[in-house]
Amino acid sequence: MTDDFRVRYAPSPTGYLHIGNARTALFNWLFARHYNGTFVIRIEDTDSARNIENGEQSQLENLKWLGLDWDEAPDKPGQYGPYRQSERNEQGIYQEFIDELLAKGLAYKSYKTSEQLAEERAAQQAAKQAPHYVYEYEGLTNEEREAKYADFEAQGLKPVVRFRVPEENVYAWDDIVKGHIEIGAKEVGGDWVIQKADGMPTYNFAVVVDDHLMEISHVLRGDDHVSNTPKQMMIYEALGWDVPKFGHMALIINGATGKKLSKRDNDVLQFVEQYRELGYQPEAMDNFIGLLGWSPKGEDEIFSLEEFKEMFDEHRLSKANAKFDQKKLEWINNQWIRKDKDRIMPQLFDQIIAAGLISKEEAQKRAEWLKEVIEVAGVDGISYTKQIVDLVREPFFQLGEVTDEMVDYLTSDDGRKVFAAWEEAYTALPDDADADTYMATIRGIQNDLEIKGRNLWNPIRIATTHQIQGPNLPEMLVLLDKPAVLKTMADVKGKYLD
Repeated sequence: MTDDFRVRYAPSPTGYLHIGNARTALFNWLFARHYNGTFVIRIEDTDSARNIENGEQSQLENLKWLGLDWDEAPDKPGQYGPYRQSERNEQGIYQEFIDELLAKGLAYKSYKTSEQLAEERAAQQAAKQAPHYVYEYEGLTNEEREAKYADFEAQGLKPVVRFRVPEENVYAWDDIVKGHIEIGAKEVGGDWVIQKADGMPTYNFAVVVDDHLMEISHVLRGDDHVSNTPKQMMIYEALGWDVPKFGHMALIINGATGKKLSKRDNDVLQFVEQYRELGYQPEAMDNFIGLLGWSPKGEDEIFSLEEFKEMFDEHRLSKANAKFDQKKLEWINNQWIRKDKDRIMPQLFDQIIAAGLISKEEAQKRAEWLKEVIEVAGVDGISYTKQIVDLVREPFFQLGEVTDEMVDYLTSDDGRKVFAAWEEAYTALPDDADADTYMATIRGIQNDLEIKGRNLWNPIRIATTHQIQGPNLPEMLVLLDKPAVLKTMADVKGKYLD
């Protein structure tokens, strides 16, 4: 094995890029880039029944969106290809080593049917035994076993190939994250399948062959793979290969429930694509994901990908479960939005256009006005760009309904006085009045009528915007079309005050 750092991210195209998988990809990328190593992407697509259309493309596109690049992959082949397991299988790469294990007597063909396996499991359960595979050729010579193979083949049965587990062995390794781990061979549940009946290798076999042939030096992956490691070490040992350095990262748990983050947990958005659609920033996603199970020195929490790369230290990967905190993600994204609003502004425009509030042509024509609307509406407070739509919708593009509470404010004695004074004052103001002028006008009404607080502001807000609460009113009035506001006031007066 080369002394160079070679790491890989090996997704299955059976779904979109999950937060947990994105973390695996990110930490492997950081590990490679920090040590000037090689980052490989390998597609593990042998489970054709579960592969989804565009699954591979989605994985790669979302990784690119996160700012990750790679040195070798299906779209960037190097000397260790192919980089899809299905193509590697077609070339007979796995079969060569399966045949070697069969020839050495370290693996065998099994013709047990699913019904037989189910009966065995039921019997073990009834006997209160741990589920395990029962070796069917115990006590037979090689010739007798081969004769059994021939009988089963004559019956038209298709075999799987199982690895013969050396039950007396203990598999130990010094994990990058978890420290020293030992697991006895008996704990894996007996002889396990390395090749399915359709000729496809299983995950735990193929991953060993691929990692060895691709000279992967370090394997950083999720904690749920710890139980796979003994099986994989068996194959390394059986084929006489060096074992890479393993690191198993802590589980990601739902911060609200304390349970393992499950793809079936509908209370949490878990796919990178969903966050993209809402308008989260790739820098924020990297920032948040990079803090899931890894801690920097100091108290700072806002880091760029480049900063993460420079300070990455695999020894700071946490043994404790990582909490997925939606509120923290929103806060981090808000920090990145506020950091560079000029860069974010086109995304905000796109969200408003996509919501049908304004056409693309009109948005371009009125770009300066739209920027000011976005600022006044409260862009500094949003957690993701799609939230801007509801902030600007009323009163800049639509008027909401006048509620009973609003009518009570308007028709009170104070409300009628304020409306009459505001109608007269607003009508007399120039079309290009600024925020200071509007504020001075409202303060003048306050002094003349000796009315203040909600009894002053609410009737004016309702008359002009059909709102009780909202952004700073004088700043809003600067951006609203005066003839449209006068019409709104006339409608309110005619319906509620005449």
